[in-house]
Amino acid sequence: MFNPNQAEDYLDQAIGALASPGDACNEALNALPVPIYTTDAEGRITFWNRACVEFAGREPRLGKDKWCVTWRIHTISDEYLPHDECPMAVAVKERRAVRGDVAIAKRPDGTRRAFMPYPTPLFDREGQMIGAVNMLIDVSEEQASALAAQAEHCNRLAASICDVRATKILRDMADGYDRNARALRPELIRAD
Repeated sequence: MFNPNQAEDYLDQAIGALASPGDACNEALNALPVPIYTTDAEGRITFWNRACVEFAGREPRLGKDKWCVTWRIHTISDEYLPHDECPMAVAVKERRAVRGDVAIAKRPDGTRRAFMPYPTPLFDREGQMIGAVNMLIDVSEEQASALAAQAEHCNRLAASICDVRATKILRDMADGYDRNARALRPELIRAD
């Protein structure tokens, strides 16, 4: 289950590790159990830990990929989100931390993971932005459960009304919620 306090602790550890020299920094970031990556001040990926590859299902291209380690990003309502509009891009362009977003990472193999990003700009002692760090917290289980609950709610409503059109609309909504839940957690496939 997602714990926002633990997420902030991991982010603090990552930011602390970035002050360490070379190999010590990489070792500390790779030891974290969550995907962490950094960018330069223009948003080009400069480092990613091993957890990023497992999460994203791909190896980011250092210095070439911008803003994101994921292959594609979608909003929680499954609309395509261009990388230059993702939370990390917003954080870098606006020079501010972005919190509270949930997005869907689409992997090259077609699987999806819901996540909360924690993009945070990094500044030197003179206040110049030198890059950014992002941590991705997997919230697929929570999102899949919430979507499955919405599908169940729509199905209960559809069963309780006598209007054919409204019933069809509710059943279609339930099917949409169910599809999105199954995309995040395939074991939710219904047996109907």
